[in-house]
Formats: sequence, structure tokens, C-alpha cells
Amino acid sequence: NKNTKYFRDSIETLGFTVKKGIHPIVPIMFGDAKLAQNISKDMLELGIYVVGFSFPVVPKNEARIRVQISSSHSNKHLDQALESFAKCGKKYGIL
Repeated sequence: NKNTKYFRDSIETLGFTVKKGIHPIVPIMFGDAKLAQNISKDMLELGIYVVGFSFPVVPKNEARIRVQISSSHSNKHLDQALESFAKCGKKYGIL
């Protein structure tokens, strides 16, 4: 799906670590559970619903936020999500 490729390429270009693949569920890796929770909360406040996962759902120290991309997302939707991730990444010193 072109939306998945666009989002995966763009989020990595911003500087985030993403588990490799072509699947429309995109795991953005944070490692720290509290960080993933804080970012998912901040993203919701910015109008973007994402879900943070941590142990025991995923291995310890592999906390992540999973983003699900669909063909119904417009480039505007994807860019809004990317801008919000960039904002949060800067807030928490990731980027």
C-alpha cells in the first residue's frame, strides 16, 4: 500500500526507529514503557489516536507505539500524524 510505504519512509526520515516490514501496522520503537505511554497520550491530545504497547504484551525494553495505516487515510491525515510525532519526538528529546 502506498500509504504504508509513505508513512514508514517518512517516520524513519524524521529519525524514529521502526520495525522493518511492509505491513500496515507500523511499530515505532521507544524502548521505555513510560515514554511510549506519554507519547501516545500526547498524540491523542494532538488529535491522533495511537496505542502504546509495553511488557507483557511485547518483550521488556521493547515498548512501542503501533500505528495502523489504511488506504482510506489521505496524505493530509498521514502528514498530520507525522507532524504530531515530530512534535512529540522533540518534546521528549528523541529527535
